[in-house]
Amino acid sequence: MTAQSLLLLAAFLLTLLALAWPLGMFLARVGGDDAPLPGLSWLHRLEQGLYRAAGLPAQRAQGWKAYAFALIAFNALGTLFVYGVQRLQAWLPLNPQALPNVGPDSSFNTAVSFVANTNWQGYAGEQTMSYLTQMVALAGQNFLSAATGIAVAFALIRAFAARSSAAIGNFWVDVTRATLYVLLPLSLLLAVFLMGQGVIQNFDGYREVALREPVTYQVPRVDADGQPVKDGQGQGVMETLTATTQTLAMGPVASQEAIKMLGTNGGGFFNANSAHPYENPTALTNFAQMIAIFLIPAALCFAFGRIVGDRRQGWAVLGAMTVIFVLMTLVVFAAEQQAHPALQALGVDQAASSLQAGGNMEGNETRFGIAASSLFAAVTTAASCGAVNAMHDSLMPLGGAVPLLLMQFGEVIFGGVGSGLYGMLVFAILAVFIAGLMIGRTPEYLGKKVQAYEMKMTSIAILVTPVLVLTGTAIAVVSAAGTAGVANPGAHGFSEILYAFSSAANNNGSAFAGLSANTSFYNTMLAIAMWFGRFAVIVPVLAIAGSLAAKQRLPVTGGTLPTHGPLFVALLIGVVLLVGVLNYVPALALGPVIEHLQLFQ
Repeated sequence: MTAQSLLLLAAFLLTLLALAWPLGMFLARVGGDDAPLPGLSWLHRLEQGLYRAAGLPAQRAQGWKAYAFALIAFNALGTLFVYGVQRLQAWLPLNPQALPNVGPDSSFNTAVSFVANTNWQGYAGEQTMSYLTQMVALAGQNFLSAATGIAVAFALIRAFAARSSAAIGNFWVDVTRATLYVLLPLSLLLAVFLMGQGVIQNFDGYREVALREPVTYQVPRVDADGQPVKDGQGQGVMETLTATTQTLAMGPVASQEAIKMLGTNGGGFFNANSAHPYENPTALTNFAQMIAIFLIPAALCFAFGRIVGDRRQGWAVLGAMTVIFVLMTLVVFAAEQQAHPALQALGVDQAASSLQAGGNMEGNETRFGIAASSLFAAVTTAASCGAVNAMHDSLMPLGGAVPLLLMQFGEVIFGGVGSGLYGMLVFAILAVFIAGLMIGRTPEYLGKKVQAYEMKMTSIAILVTPVLVLTGTAIAVVSAAGTAGVANPGAHGFSEILYAFSSAANNNGSAFAGLSANTSFYNTMLAIAMWFGRFAVIVPVLAIAGSLAAKQRLPVTGGTLPTHGPLFVALLIGVVLLVGVLNYVPALALGPVIEHLQLFQ
């Protein structure tokens, strides 16, 4: 680990704190009620006009069941819309490359993926999706899936703040306000900034440009039927080709890049994602993209403290997230700064110097170096954002284990927009329950008693993703269709499958990328994991919100466990780590741990 890595981490956290604090105050106003915000009365009139056009009744309060039904119905319709656009894109406008319709299993996987805020991509975006599909279907769901996560977080926060209420808010209002007041303005600002740095934004056809230096390469010669041509000795005949031009993909990239980061979506316009210079051209855009990924999740912690009337509660949750994130990031830094034993055995110089970053540069972005690539890997997997600027498949075994673990903790270490906070609050409920067992008192959190019903829903919310991950991985490794896509047999191949299901079920979307996942088997299996990983967690969380909202807030007494101090933060960290470790240790032992031991034997 180098001083540069530590300075980058410190600068990142300080910048994040400086931006998240004021945004948290604004989010508290957005989620508190539907009153006009200061200086935005014109936007409030537009908001009310949208409600009237949609026929939303004046009495907008919803119980948790009505809220959940509206949420599921809305996202189900979104899935059908995204699926339909992909299947019809060949006949729709804004398709200058005349790209064909997307296949049914890939369309199904992608539709579920973008609706579930996962953005898993088994395809190359610039070769598969038209501009219309990218903008209207995919980028549109980037906004709506992010708004859905924020809405659920608002509903749960209101439940803690309520003094015996049958309602937890209104889904349609929450989604509208999150989109109108938060996601659209922030995305506009970030998109303009990215365009200023060199991210493209156009509707041009792909461009054929001349190479500065022609590239000569050899390929097997084939006959008119596509069969290899062989010489008299039965050896394949090679022919030499020279490339003098290159095709550069164009498109409306900056607008999609902005919301994919701010909404912790992660789907890249290009197959190379944030390693592509048209998506992430400079060190400044790389830093800004990392800040954008964490910005709203961190700000929601401050909003939580303000809405419940105790800002220390928001600091406690944010503190627990930050401690785990820093510890895990330091492990990635240390792992990737190591010399690779295989290269070391060949006498390759891997020491850090003024001419090279040193350490394991395979798969890391040479424009940014190990520090920025490793930090990006930790940020994007901690925040359920599938954007990547390096190849996670090339990370050292322990370096790759960290992104895997950050997802397997439940995407609560900052986590997705909204989902990170409500996921961490579920762990907080579990922590106070455990503390209550230890001291023999009925557990309370923020003045609300945590009883049997809340614990049943908490158990479902916490355990549903491990069940999906481990079951899906088990099916894949014992089936021919699952192992057919593995290019790296052994421990690393197992890690690739485990990573895919961990990413899908926890709605992250990044991949080890050594796995050929664009098959009917993986498109279907991963889509199932993504859908239930999203909504089989959201429904129990809303059930918890409905139950807590109906309860009276109890006054603080001498026997109340303080949930804002270092002791509770340590307990919360311990619960998150313990649950994650207990669920996945056997699987991790079969993958990254064995690979590490084999590499360093």
